[in-house]
Amino acid sequence: MVEGGVAPSGGPGLWASLHAREPYRLIEFLVNGLGFVVGVVHGADSVVHHAELRWPQGGGRMMGSSRESDQDGSFALSPGTFRCYLVTDDTDELFARSLNAGAVAIDEPSDTSFGSRQAVVRDFEGNQWSFGTYRGE
Repeated sequence: MVEGGVAPSGGPGLWASLHAREPYRLIEFLVNGLGFVVGVVHGADSVVHHAELRWPQGGGRMMGSSRESDQDGSFALSPGTFRCYLVTDDTDELFARSLNAGAVAIDEPSDTSFGSRQAVVRDFEGNQWSFGTYRGE
């Protein structure tokens, strides 16, 4: 059984993945705007071959540069089409932080009928970042 978002090997048991047109700029947004922690970045010049970022409450994200050759193969998901939910203890602080880093508000912080405080923003690539206090059942 996996507890606390960490697989038996010590790493996250789930890695969400996305491609970016401007990968270094997106990494900067994920760190400064949302609070991800950089694990590793392998790249050269403006290309990121592989990057790993960890969400402090558990889980991780892999990412890299979008390439024309990806669009016909197994990585055919276009940049800017990703959506993710992040668990946070302070929705309002994360919302303000993300806007200060350049995100666009989609849904301002609000309380839900199921007891969560949540919000949604869009980054400059078009990805949507939904976050709130709901941790699942």
